[in-house]
This record gives sequence, C-alpha cells and structure tokens, in this order.
Amino acid sequence: MATVVAFHAHPDDEAILTGGTLARAAAEGHRVVVVVATDGRVNNDDSDRLRELHTSARILGAHRVECLGYADSGFGAYFYPDPPGRVRFARADIDEAAHRLAAILREEAADLLLSYQPNGGYGHRDHVRVHHVGRRAAQIAATPRVLEATMPRELLARVADVARLLRLPAPYEREVVRTAYAPGSSITHRINVFRFARQKRDALVAHRSQIGASASAARLLAILRRLPPQVAGLMLGREWFVDPDLPPGRVHRNIFE
Repeated sequence: MATVVAFHAHPDDEAILTGGTLARAAAEGHRVVVVVATDGRVNNDDSDRLRELHTSARILGAHRVECLGYADSGFGAYFYPDPPGRVRFARADIDEAAHRLAAILREEAADLLLSYQPNGGYGHRDHVRVHHVGRRAAQIAATPRVLEATMPRELLARVADVARLLRLPAPYEREVVRTAYAPGSSITHRINVFRFARQKRDALVAHRSQIGASASAARLLAILRRLPPQVAGLMLGREWFVDPDLPPGRVHRNIFE
C-alpha cells in the first residue's frame, strides 16, 4: 500500500479537486494525508473552516489533516496586506513553506504528492503558490512522484454554458475559463470516482461556511444536497491530473500508475 499527500490551498479545495480520488485511495487501503496551506481566513475572524475541513476529510476517509497556518490571500486584483500576526500564503517564502511541507512528506514517507499546475488552475495567487511550494517540497523530501490536479478546460467551458442556460451559478467566468486548468490533450490521468461521488458530494456540503457565502453559492449547495446518487456520479464521477514528468498521449486510470 502507498501513502498519498494531497496539498491544497484552502479548506474545500481538497473536496473540489481531489475528493473522489482521495476517497477511492482510502477505500483501496492506501494512507491518505490532507495538507492545506491556509486556514481559509482572509482576516483573523472566528471561522469554522478548519472544523469543516476535518469533517470533509473524515467523510473522504483521510487518515491525517494538517494546516500550515498561512492566511488566505484572497482572489482578485487587490492583494490585501497581511493580517496581524500572520502571513498571506502568496507572500510566504517558498523555501520556508516547502520545508514545512517536506517535513510532513518525510514523516509520512510519501509515495505521491498531489499538487497544482503552474497556473494554479484558475489563477488564484494561493493556488499558484501551492505549485511552487509543492514542487520544491517534493525535491527536498525526495518524494518519488508528483501529480498536479486539474480539469479539462473544454469541459469547464461546456459546463459554464449549460449553467448560464439553466440560470445556475457558473463555476468560473467565461474569460477565466479560456486559460483555466489544462487542455484535455495534456491530461495524463483520468480517474473514475463514480462510486465515490456521494462521499465527494458530502465532503463538499461539509464546507457550509464557504459554499453558503453568497446567494448563488447557497443555491448550488441546495442543489448538491438533493442530487440522487446516480446524478451525483455523472456530475462528480471523474477527476483529472497531469504528471509533469510524462509526455501527453496515454491516459492512466489510477494515480499510482
């Protein structure tokens, strides 16, 4: 059996990008560790996000959860100053943060690190930082393999179009989708997580404070809660990764291939 460490920017990213894959790995007997760079707080407010993260991780079958303790850097043109006593992750020293992650990788004797692509998926500054910190940490800890969580850009464009037709909240704005994540032709791993879609859905719903932060997100939360298992499987039944050390072409069906 192997140990996989999933490194994410914020609480809820673990469910959105890798929830099904982590649930599948745990069900197959592998050790699953979730590490988040930030506690999800833009300010020093009293947030439930770490409690929600632990609930989500428990639903997915993770064996360990860690938070590096940085502050959320926020998304958008304005980059907020650091809150009192904390550093925003996008301002964190890459080598310092990488050594903190590498300590966990070494302690766990990790076989595989799940991280992000250079564009951070959709350009969030914390997600971009995850890529740099994750890559450096894997070098320091001599972790054998790194997979970068992603989504097919073409699929996102279709989902955004359908969402607008149905007057549902689109996952990303149209201009973001044009350069988001990865072209389908570059994806090296497509993972079938149909049997774990219910766990992924329930892990997403566990992040109530984040998903319910706006009227459109609250509507999406209500839709997720009502999804029948077969529909949840169709919507949430695939996850994707890019192995930066593999040429595109052959698509693998297991993260441990």
